[in-house]
Amino acid sequence: MQVKIVLVNATHPGNIGAAARAMKTMGLEQLALVSPRHFPSAECTARAAGADDILTRASVFSSLEDALADCELVFGTSARARSIAWPEVTPEAAAAQIIDRIDAGSGVAVLFGRESSGLSNEQLEICHAMIRIPTNADFSSLNIAQAVQIICYEISKQHLARKATSTAPNDPESLTTVAQMEHLYEHFRQTLTDIGYLDPEKPRRLMRRIRRLFNRARLDSNEYNILRGILTAARNAARSVKETSD
Repeated sequence: MQVKIVLVNATHPGNIGAAARAMKTMGLEQLALVSPRHFPSAECTARAAGADDILTRASVFSSLEDALADCELVFGTSARARSIAWPEVTPEAAAAQIIDRIDAGSGVAVLFGRESSGLSNEQLEICHAMIRIPTNADFSSLNIAQAVQIICYEISKQHLARKATSTAPNDPESLTTVAQMEHLYEHFRQTLTDIGYLDPEKPRRLMRRIRRLFNRARLDSNEYNILRGILTAARNAARSVKETSD
């Protein structure tokens, strides 16, 4: 299955190997590593326990944006609360959406953060929703490889169920990629600054809330193009007003 499992800033090579093992047992093959501290390594290979092919094919990136540039649906995993609530789904619900998009030919990724602190708020902002694995309220700590195993299991289960019933999504829309959305957010920032709505010296959390809004909406290509057109028209109008006043 073409689901990209992304480990962000992994510090322990053994966790990378164990995650590769978890992926292979569930039939997932795409592993992406963003700025791993140690890779490749003998400990990583040993913990993979035979999933060496997953490690050999693993892609290494210096930035999360590069790792996700071709993806249209991105989930982040997290166990801690955030100051701004992010759309949240269960592993089962996320897996259902993932299989829908795979069947539609879309690029999909699931992110797992650093062992000590998980995903940062900035990294989570790129995600369309956050997966929270139900755990014991008094002891919610999961090793990264354990979390990868749970998510991969849910994806595999949904895939096998879909295959057994030959169910496919009806007329799936073409969704925007992460790279396109980053262009849109920058376009928003520039436009809101031009029209005087955003003060770049005191941005507060406006752009983070805009990201949350559109990640929740999950724009298709037509909606994306409409918004880019509106923003371009707004910037042109603001520029014309400024030139007239000058």
